[in-house]
Amino acid sequence: MNIQLGLVIDQERCIGCEACTVACRIENNTSLLWIKVETLGGEEKDTPNGKHPNLSLNFLPHLCNHCERPPCIDSCSIDALVKLENGIVMLNQEECTGCKACLSSCPYGVIEFNEETNIAEKCNFCSHRINENLEPFCVICCEGQAMVFGDLNNPNSKISQMIAEREVFQLKLEEKTKPSVYYCPPKPKYNL
Repeated sequence: MNIQLGLVIDQERCIGCEACTVACRIENNTSLLWIKVETLGGEEKDTPNGKHPNLSLNFLPHLCNHCERPPCIDSCSIDALVKLENGIVMLNQEECTGCKACLSSCPYGVIEFNEETNIAEKCNFCSHRINENLEPFCVICCEGQAMVFGDLNNPNSKISQMIAEREVFQLKLEEKTKPSVYYCPPKPKYNL
């Protein structure tokens, strides 16, 4: 059975602290944001949704979806983007020519362009850590323990069990990219 590494983000547990963003920048030595924490409705980050007394803050960490069918790979004429055997979509920065084709082909808008180095950058699920049997640094540093990482193709993995037991959604399914990042929406809160 092939491995397909993926991530589930539990919006019930995400507090919008951006520890994942900081961890990513430190671990990958980048000034760019490979993870952006937004609100689900696109409101200002600290503006609650709903009407008083039923207010909520729902955060949506946004990163590379490591798609099963990544359009960014098809757009790269020099093969700087590749899909590894474990499902990670990897960008080889040494091969990147800075053509920016991958930026416009990504339906999630998560490939960044570094103006200083003139190359593209993106999340790689901390593949250097995975090679050492460690989890991505964003998962380790998540204050709310909202991120669960693992093999989507292993039915006994924590991530697969979470997807089977909880309501989940993926972003932009209409693009048919088969993203490997899932979100668990917050449970409705009822006034007693």
